[in-house]
Amino acid sequence: MSVARTSRTPLPGIGVRYDLTTRDHRHLSVVAHRDGSRTLSAYQRDDPDACALSVHLTGQEAEALVDALKPTHHSPTLLSTTELGLVAERIELSGTSHWNGRLLGETRMRTETGVSIVAVLRRAEAIPSPGPGFRLAGGDTLIVIGTREGVDAAAAILGRE
Repeated sequence: MSVARTSRTPLPGIGVRYDLTTRDHRHLSVVAHRDGSRTLSAYQRDDPDACALSVHLTGQEAEALVDALKPTHHSPTLLSTTELGLVAERIELSGTSHWNGRLLGETRMRTETGVSIVAVLRRAEAIPSPGPGFRLAGGDTLIVIGTREGVDAAAAILGRE
């Protein structure tokens, strides 16, 4: 039995595209838009470039679909950020970023946006709860949580070249 293959492609200014090829060679994609909406697409089996179905979902509709796809044994103690009016996103710091080599505290992220940086992914390592003295590096992926507006503002600040 073959395993499903997935890939992730950043779409600057749009969001992130996730592609899945199933074990029976069906191609699906989800574009996670920055505004929280999603576009789910399924492609024809005989022509993987021909879209057979494309559905645009609001954030709430996407969350309902995710809930329907989850195993019934998921933990009730896990928080769903959408239900709380929050979003969690990954924001990648480019190698040419203004913040490359600077301290996290210099971004004034929480003060300026209300967003919390809950972890930084660097290569194969996860750094949970980085403090203001944490030195940022190009290629870091920051895991942020906050309101939609706050996360968008954080992305704008971190995208500064």
